[in-house]
Amino acid sequence: QAQLVESGGGSVQAGGSLRLSCTASQYAYSTYCMGWFRQAPGKERELVSAITSRGTADYADSVKGRFTVSRANARNTLYLQMNSLKPEDSAMYYCAAGLQPCMVVTDTRVDYWGQGTQVTVSS
Repeated sequence: QAQLVESGGGSVQAGGSLRLSCTASQYAYSTYCMGWFRQAPGKERELVSAITSRGTADYADSVKGRFTVSRANARNTLYLQMNSLKPEDSAMYYCAAGLQPCMVVTDTRVDYWGQGTQVTVSS
């Protein structure tokens, strides 16, 4: 059973930046497709970004050009660099492992979830 632990959330003003991290306690982490989801109050959970084991990334249109996903397989860690943050980016952000397919689509199967980290962007 993989365990995913997120960190790096917080409160920031619009235009600011945050970097989320997700550490996986899974020996096969490097082989998994990883991703970041978010869910705002009253809204469905949405896939923000996905990254293959080799580092090929995909993004939701709403974050393209502002967010960058990366991974350090040697450290079993996934990152999400968020720049030019907007109030509409405010949500609980979840790390996920084992995405199928490994791309930003509306119907994605996930094997493992993190507990989430809150991001709040004020105007």
